[in-house]
Amino acid sequence: MMLEEKNIKLRGWKEEDETLYRFWNTGHHLWMNYDGPYYPKMTEKEVESSIRMFNNNSLPLKRMVIADKETDELLGTVSWYWQSEESNWKSVGLAIYDENNWSKGIGYNSLKLWINHLFTQDKKLTRLDLRTWSGNIGMVKLSQKLGFEEEARFRGACIIDGKYYDSLAMGILREEWVLWLS
Repeated sequence: MMLEEKNIKLRGWKEEDETLYRFWNTGHHLWMNYDGPYYPKMTEKEVESSIRMFNNNSLPLKRMVIADKETDELLGTVSWYWQSEESNWKSVGLAIYDENNWSKGIGYNSLKLWINHLFTQDKKLTRLDLRTWSGNIGMVKLSQKLGFEEEARFRGACIIDGKYYDSLAMGILREEWVLWLS
């Protein structure tokens, strides 16, 4: 399965993605300062486990690669996980690895495609949310641009470099997404 929008495509995992994925998920890179910096970084063993998970292309796909439309090079990933399967509520995730690809519409186009795909493929899905923190201004603005609203703010819930930040939950209902698209 592949989804396309302007300069990017969302696609399944390819063996050629492993080298870049390992590179961007080991050591330290700027994207890690924004994507859950309060969580421990993945160990090499966890990176390998993550690659094995990507290789499992069973449906529905829980993660897809964000790739450059022309070169097919891995730029990042989109994902989802259940917040509550009983109430048809999923959370989405986005990572754009190279900061040279930030502020170019890649995150916006990727998340827009991904959200639309999730609502289209699962007619029972009532809502989506994404979790971030108050210091990740880019993700907060991106979610608002896509019609998400701040639904929860847990004050002083994240410690990053010795400073307290708020944890945020941004959400959108199916009917709001349909209105936003029109």
